[in-house]
Amino acid sequence: MGSFLSSKKSAISRIVMSKKQKSLPIDASFKLPSPLPSWPPGGGFGSGIIDLGDGLQVRQISSFSKVWATHEGGPDDLGASFFEPSPLPEGFSMLGCYSQPNNRSLYGWVLAGRDETGSALKQPIDYTLVWSSESLQIKQDGVGYIWLPTPPDGYKALGHVVTSSPQKPPLGKILCVRSDLTDQCEFDSWIWGLDKESDVNGFNVFGLFPSNRGTQATGVCVGTFVAQKTTTAPVSISCLKNAASNLSCMPNLDQIQAIFQAYSPWIYFHPDEEYLPSSVKWYFANGALLYEKGEESKPVPIKSNGSNLPQGGSNDGAYWLDLPVEEGSKDRVKRGDLQESQVYLHVKPMFGATFTDISVWVFYPFNGPSRAKVEFINIPLGKIGEHVGDWEHLTLRISNFNGELLSIYFSEHSGGTWVDSSQLEFQNGNKAVSYSSLHGHAMYAKPGLVLQGTGSVGIRNDTAKSKKFMDTGTNSMVVAAEYLGTAITEPPWLNYFRKWGPKLTYDIAEEIKKVEKLLPGKLKSAFDRFIRSLPNEVLGEEGPTGPKLKRNWSGDEV
Repeated sequence: MGSFLSSKKSAISRIVMSKKQKSLPIDASFKLPSPLPSWPPGGGFGSGIIDLGDGLQVRQISSFSKVWATHEGGPDDLGASFFEPSPLPEGFSMLGCYSQPNNRSLYGWVLAGRDETGSALKQPIDYTLVWSSESLQIKQDGVGYIWLPTPPDGYKALGHVVTSSPQKPPLGKILCVRSDLTDQCEFDSWIWGLDKESDVNGFNVFGLFPSNRGTQATGVCVGTFVAQKTTTAPVSISCLKNAASNLSCMPNLDQIQAIFQAYSPWIYFHPDEEYLPSSVKWYFANGALLYEKGEESKPVPIKSNGSNLPQGGSNDGAYWLDLPVEEGSKDRVKRGDLQESQVYLHVKPMFGATFTDISVWVFYPFNGPSRAKVEFINIPLGKIGEHVGDWEHLTLRISNFNGELLSIYFSEHSGGTWVDSSQLEFQNGNKAVSYSSLHGHAMYAKPGLVLQGTGSVGIRNDTAKSKKFMDTGTNSMVVAAEYLGTAITEPPWLNYFRKWGPKLTYDIAEEIKKVEKLLPGKLKSAFDRFIRSLPNEVLGEEGPTGPKLKRNWSGDEV
């Protein structure tokens, strides 16, 4: 789930040759490539119904009836389609309609609610017509009308009703939810509109997710959308809340193992990649050293499980790790060992424990030098981009209603991208494919070139399929799942909170000058401004911290 508001600020552009996008058969639903396995029994995971507390039960509905569609505007100017969930299970009621762009096949869901106490859900008392397409001269299937329910006092609307008729929907068409069972929403990805950038003339449709997200947050994504004429006004739709803080729908350890074996991604490395991953144990056993400030001449070998690493504290610069001193060993360890590689899993609740995130962490002993693209010129950047110790990750988002893979987050340097399952490449059944960029190890869902920069100047991120790959399901370890209490023993290296590489002291200005000699005069200043705008970690001046100090450890991916 990617934020529209943050994506406007992105300085990453994809350069991939592809045919012009065509409108897809939106009525054809995407299905995962092979049947889901049956999950080991235990708790409420995969049972289909989640109790959010105080008698409110919800189900995830992914079968729809199309109400209206437009074939212009929105992503790729292909329009969007609007649906209502159908059929609804007995006893469950609609909380809102669903919408998505037409640039992909139908893939989505909304929650339906059931009230076990009689006070959690109530009919609206009226509707307000938010917008209609009557006056628009666009390609559309009939005329669409979008209605906002007027909730009774003490209740909130969680979604819109869409009709193909100007008559107000029946009051029983949708139900509102008691306010104490709801939470605040914010915009997610852009679904449709004729002028996304305009708050004056534009009318836009956005997906929604809870404003407060993370492992401790209780907001529940409903899967509905919001339609309004300005992005500066408060969002008129609310989301749900796991008021009971119920974690019984989270997977147990056996279920985690089954989930990961079902979906464990393959990671392909560029054919020219020299710096491959390894396990942390291999890195330590092959000569990695622990340095202490003030005792730089006396580095200490690290035990294979990291038990002699300083624990806790903060990233205070007092300690750091580095490669072996002896040149032969240093060069060998820098290149990693794919056969000895291992991925490390962090399992955590998301969206009020209605989803499980499995973050798949990969360790590389060394991050190689970067290359730049300056208009039509490709340039090696010398030492720029090099650093010791590189942590990258993917995150699988799993529905706790049915165990299905919703999407995968691909980490890309200091940010990343959510990609829906319908947009992923799969092989060997349900195994999603990921591509690691040459030297930088950023993760992408598709091969090609992604330029990290602005305009025609940036860092190259090249990806391609090759014979170098990692099947993450063959060697994985669950290193953290806080909600399981003492069921998981965290390895000592996970609680080492200092740098996994030294702070480098090479002269950035000198490296830039070397590169600028290869550039025509008019490109020198543009390149200089771009390089100096990059953070120290991208430049390679500082080694990274470990997974537990990353902002996504306890928060959502952003």
